[in-house]
Amino acid sequence: MSISVLFFQIVSIVIALLAFGAAFWLYKWVEKQPSSNKKIAEVSKLIRNGAYTFLAKEYKTLVKFCTVAAIIILIFLPKPIWKGDVVENILMAVSYIFGTVFSGIAGKIGISIATIANVKAAESATKGIKPSFMSGFRGGAVMGMAVVGSSLLGVTLVLLLTDNTTALLGFSFGASSMALFAKAGGGIFTKTADISADLCGKVELGIPEDDPRNPAVIADNVGDNVGDVAGMGADLFDSNVASMAAALVMASALDKAAGGTGNAAMVFCYAAIGLFASMIGVLTAKMKENGDPTRALNSNTYVTTVIFGALTAVATWAFDFEWRVWAASAIGLVVGVVIGLASDYFTDDKKPPVHAVAKACESGPAFTILSGISYGLMSTLPSMIGIGVSALAAYKICEPLGEGYAMFGISMAAVGMLSIVGMIISNDAYGPIVDNARGLVEMGDLGDKALEITDSLDSAGNTVKAVTKGFAIGAA
Repeated sequence: MSISVLFFQIVSIVIALLAFGAAFWLYKWVEKQPSSNKKIAEVSKLIRNGAYTFLAKEYKTLVKFCTVAAIIILIFLPKPIWKGDVVENILMAVSYIFGTVFSGIAGKIGISIATIANVKAAESATKGIKPSFMSGFRGGAVMGMAVVGSSLLGVTLVLLLTDNTTALLGFSFGASSMALFAKAGGGIFTKTADISADLCGKVELGIPEDDPRNPAVIADNVGDNVGDVAGMGADLFDSNVASMAAALVMASALDKAAGGTGNAAMVFCYAAIGLFASMIGVLTAKMKENGDPTRALNSNTYVTTVIFGALTAVATWAFDFEWRVWAASAIGLVVGVVIGLASDYFTDDKKPPVHAVAKACESGPAFTILSGISYGLMSTLPSMIGIGVSALAAYKICEPLGEGYAMFGISMAAVGMLSIVGMIISNDAYGPIVDNARGLVEMGDLGDKALEITDSLDSAGNTVKAVTKGFAIGAA
């Protein structure tokens, strides 16, 4: 292994550890925010206990599944043990377990901070929109730094310790297993609880939304955390690991054929820069007094995007990487932003599509459902075109370097798209935190002004959750 790859692997580990340090600082900052309302503290404790109970049950089920899966991998992959090298099978099985563990730890950190930040954001809403926004966003940023830090650290350690890309695929498969349980299981729970709360409370008994007399309201808030914090975090952890693993597998093959190590070094370099850019974006994020939360979230993303593009260009020049591969990753980054803009247009409450669906409500539920589905289907078109164009453009730009580089270019476009995933997850986790905060404000009778503020923050959170889903699906 050449010093260049080793250097960037060490840099990646250092950046990942810095991300954990940033997450710890943000966690403590959120914890220090004042919270003295006993009523919402009581409700928040129920939400926290419910989330931990769900997570414990989910992880116990996952342990059983992963044990069986690890044994199957040990016996049959990459080759049956009676035909291949048993050491490779062991490495892949152990890496698979590490993949689930790293993703699980990130999810646990996310639930821990989300169930603290919701109270802080609720009480801060009595002071204004800015302190409430910062409590919610920095709570989400803990999850963002934890997910991307653990994914980069895990991928780097697996390849550094084993020097085996097959083991890396095992790590990626472990992340996928965790995403399956966390996203599907958490998502089903949150939607079931949400619909149950509405049917039982608003429809049958006429109880207002987020009324503590309705037990399903607590389950709904628990679902926001396990589905949209732990679930979406695991999904993007999986996407990030899979994109890096695919790029590293191809880079290793190209380097082996050429007798060099520059392509693998480039993947680690770009991944580390992406996390570093997200850290800068998260730690410098702010909102003006009485500002627009959606604009603040979007501007943070744009700042991170520009930092990544500029730093990777400098690194490409300084370390003599292939400019065509840099262009492929830049295309992926731009398409990711386009997907975000398209999602924002169709889900922002200030844009025409949302107004059109709201107008359709005057004609009854059938028109509302049809209008919502129609705009939902229409919203996928820009993303589909963008993904197709980015894959084709990345392939064609890198094709002059060889057929292998053309395929490598596509994988680097995915790396580019997910390069700012730290900021994307921070924005996404912000959503359920302020959603919970809105409920806590109503349950704690904190006043109409605080309710208006958290409604505005919740609306912005719903928009960025749609953007995040676009990134996750687009990169996959």
